[in-house]
Amino acid sequence: MRPDILNPLFAEVTALKGVGPALAKPLERLKLRRVVDVAFHLPSGWIDRVARDELMVEDVGRTIAITLTPTDMRSPAGRGPIRVHAADARGNVVTLAFFGGNFGWVKKLLPIGEARRVSGRLDRYGQDLQIVHPDILDGDEAIREREAIYPLSEGLTSRRLGALAEQAVARAPALPEWIEPSLKARHGWPDWREALARIHADPADAKARQRLGYDEVFANQLAMALVRADTRRRKGRALSGDGRLRDMLRLPYSLTGAQARTVAEIEGDLAQASPMLRLLQGDVGSGKTLVAALAMLIAVEAGGQAAILAPTEILARQHFETLRRTLAGLPVEVAVLTGRDKGSVREATLMALAAGEIDILVGTHAIFQEAVRYRDLALMVVDEQHRFGVAERMMLAGKGKVPPHLLAMTATPIPRTLTLANYGEMDVSRLDEMPPGREPIETLVMSDERLDAVVESLGRHLDGDGQAYWVCPLVEESEKSDLAAAEMRAEALRARFGDRVGLVHGRMKPAEKDAVMAAFQAKRLGVLVATTVIEVGVDVPNARLIVIEHADRFGLAQLHQLRGRVGRGGGRSVCLLLRGSALSETSRARLALMRETNDGFRVAEEDLKLRGAGEMLGTRQSGEMAFRLATPEMMAELIAAAQDDARLLIDRDGGLEGARGQAARVALYLFDRDAGVQLLRGG
Repeated sequence: MRPDILNPLFAEVTALKGVGPALAKPLERLKLRRVVDVAFHLPSGWIDRVARDELMVEDVGRTIAITLTPTDMRSPAGRGPIRVHAADARGNVVTLAFFGGNFGWVKKLLPIGEARRVSGRLDRYGQDLQIVHPDILDGDEAIREREAIYPLSEGLTSRRLGALAEQAVARAPALPEWIEPSLKARHGWPDWREALARIHADPADAKARQRLGYDEVFANQLAMALVRADTRRRKGRALSGDGRLRDMLRLPYSLTGAQARTVAEIEGDLAQASPMLRLLQGDVGSGKTLVAALAMLIAVEAGGQAAILAPTEILARQHFETLRRTLAGLPVEVAVLTGRDKGSVREATLMALAAGEIDILVGTHAIFQEAVRYRDLALMVVDEQHRFGVAERMMLAGKGKVPPHLLAMTATPIPRTLTLANYGEMDVSRLDEMPPGREPIETLVMSDERLDAVVESLGRHLDGDGQAYWVCPLVEESEKSDLAAAEMRAEALRARFGDRVGLVHGRMKPAEKDAVMAAFQAKRLGVLVATTVIEVGVDVPNARLIVIEHADRFGLAQLHQLRGRVGRGGGRSVCLLLRGSALSETSRARLALMRETNDGFRVAEEDLKLRGAGEMLGTRQSGEMAFRLATPEMMAELIAAAQDDARLLIDRDGGLEGARGQAARVALYLFDRDAGVQLLRGG
């Protein structure tokens, strides 16, 4: 149960003064639902302003705060700004410009002849001094030399969020110290509550920011250390396969060294009585599915059942077909179960599973619902691990007679720092070799001004019996975006290539999506126009060309995943990245790296460097708790210390039962890291 001391922070955001239904909406868009969310919504930057008694040319480019008296006001001619001429105490004049403002509102804000305190960036407009959209400060409002700038949503200002943050911090209690005292002293960190107050008051306070980032990393590492310790204490089931099924496999190729090494690591884990907890990282095309198949055969050889959990219906059904082909001729029964399966088909599958007639079950979340009973689940494989949270993967533990072994897989290569941060309780295997004969994908970058030439090239590719993907970022156009929409692109390509063009996107019903994918796999379609719904799990060996529109708008990891849809058969494959004309330096660096390398692990490391404190791994991953206070740079710097501190707490300081452990228990709840621990430890 959450400690009572945290209740003021875990109240609904409407507990803050001034937050009603209207303000709750923009706060919800920022996922600020509780008081603690507002407290942890840290400033992203700040404005330094200087207080002045008079206007000075030397201050051009600075943000100043000054008392001014409006002398005249001019209504705009056409679409021009409202201009207010105002003078300082010495008669120096500045123009205050309001673009798109309401004349009556500006007149009320700055009445002629009445002094007002004004703040804004002083610039030049021709020979005149100008401040665009100045802040008008209340008469009793103190001028802040440094003002925090917050990540915003429409309907919010930084000043409003800052005021809410002040309220949230005021509700924050003083908490017992969970950091090892010598570590805290060595870094010169303030107490937790002081750090929270300081960072909102002065966003440049490095010690306060580092303290809060460390707290989050520590809570995360402690939660995972407790999960790991609990897993090792549990009595699981040793699985020792006799090799009879694996010997019957007739593979057209040999395992890579990385695959053979990983299978040996998994076999060693399965032979232990404590449940395996292993993460398998492999770049697109590195052969993760075959490793998983061999692991599942070990479980079946040992008399148990295995299941593979996929994040989407498309991926689940593809795994099912791949396993059926790979295991053809073996006395192994493979079945599939997704949310789409209803009625008698579903009942028959559930009965066969409970009776032990199904050896390997493939499916989506449906396979660990309450009604799904296994005769003897020995191994669970979770594909695309980043889409499932700690709590979800721990729920799987209740599906076997004893906790099943767990093999988690991801095709998103993860930088080592983030692997430790998100999967520190797991052993990690990396497939860092490609199967022989797999050619690197040729990556080209072209301006979207050459779209007609790209379409002509696509026509030649189709005439040669080739297939292609065409990826667009949006499903439909909106007034706020100039991105090419999948529906419009499909319509344009159909005008050129007729019914050889199909469309698939996330808003389609599963049956419709499957029908289009089946037509593409059967070569009845030549071009598949898609959104990023095809990012993982689509395997069409004959598709050797992928065109990605507005590639400069995608993250590196996402581009790399999309590129991995081609190059899955023999021969040369091409990834064509269409870019806009106005590129940022980051976008240029991103596209240059895509041209330069096919190595997903290098792409992941560079993505971390380019994104910095931005979204990790391209897009926010659902399921896993995002780090709100610790930036990736902080994690790289602090994670080793946090691991050591968590280990000290468990091994030396009595775990959660000692004095520091009781404080650490509060930290686990404070940073929402209690779910997995609760599931494993029973509260």
